[in-house]
Amino acid sequence: MTDPALCTDEEIAVLVHAFYGKARLDPELGPIFNAHVADWNHHLGQITDFWSGVLRGTGRFTGAPMPKHMALPDLTAALFQRWLALFRETAAEQPNRAMADRATMLAQRVANSLWYGYQINRHPETLPSLLPATDPARPMQP
Repeated sequence: MTDPALCTDEEIAVLVHAFYGKARLDPELGPIFNAHVADWNHHLGQITDFWSGVLRGTGRFTGAPMPKHMALPDLTAALFQRWLALFRETAAEQPNRAMADRATMLAQRVANSLWYGYQINRHPETLPSLLPATDPARPMQP
């Protein structure tokens, strides 16, 4: 359930920018993002709109993330888990705990949805699997 009172768009923008700042430097995720995002300002605006929609219900996001992820070669469950771990770490650094907790839970759903769709698209003959649930108490592995 979205909640306009949960957080502000500014808080979401801080989370998004902090996360992608880390992701761009990450040895596993950085090369993927940097190879496929040509305009970072535009991308960060789109992702901020996405999170504003799922957290606050603003409805500004009009993109289609599934086809963009389906076009990427060689994604793995480990990469999605790395994305989740980095997102969880970044969310935990935010002062708005309610936003951080909700965003982390939704990030797990988003990652599972994209990973499930990716598997179906790339390997339709194989039964897809979900990502293991993340444990917010467990520290991120390097």
